[in-house]
Amino acid sequence: MEKDQNINSENQNEEIKENEAEEQNQVEQEISADKTEEAKEITPEEKIKELEDKLTRTFAEMENQRRRFEKEKDDAFDYGGFSFAKEALNLIDNLERSKQILESDEVLKDTEALKKTLEHFEIISKDMVSIFSKNGITPVASIGKKLDPNQHQAMMEIDDDQKEPGTIVQEIQKGFMMKDRLLRPALVGVSKKTKTPDDQKSEENKENSDN
Repeated sequence: MEKDQNINSENQNEEIKENEAEEQNQVEQEISADKTEEAKEITPEEKIKELEDKLTRTFAEMENQRRRFEKEKDDAFDYGGFSFAKEALNLIDNLERSKQILESDEVLKDTEALKKTLEHFEIISKDMVSIFSKNGITPVASIGKKLDPNQHQAMMEIDDDQKEPGTIVQEIQKGFMMKDRLLRPALVGVSKKTKTPDDQKSEENKENSDN
């Protein structure tokens, strides 16, 4: 009896070992099949194409970086003196203010000394504008032009029925461009139509109704 039980126990152990061996073998076969499938999925031609794509993207990125570098270099060359040029415009402004002060001086008014001084100031002013122009810094056209917010800044409105509303009729401070960039806007006065009594009455009625 006891012998039969030992035999049965041995048979069960052998069956368990056989099952485990079979499962292990099945797992190994599945792993081998996966590897074979992966090998079939990526052929040498496909691998080469993948590498070519990566190389193409790398060259494209390098070209974009080169273009950005070239643009930054050109901007630095063209506009590197932007701040200096903007500060240098103060020389023209101060020269213009000095002319106005001399012209309004009652003691110097209509004297030969004033005339010669103003002539020298005009020569200096033209020379400075010429030097700026040679370096790509040019005045903004204003008088007689329509107001352009990209180049002009309106400081006041002036009654003028001879001009279309919004036309620049006075230049308070000259504006300048540095190549295609605005160095500073021109400060200007623009025309507007003179108000008639009817216009004034209409505005007063509107104000009263709002209140």
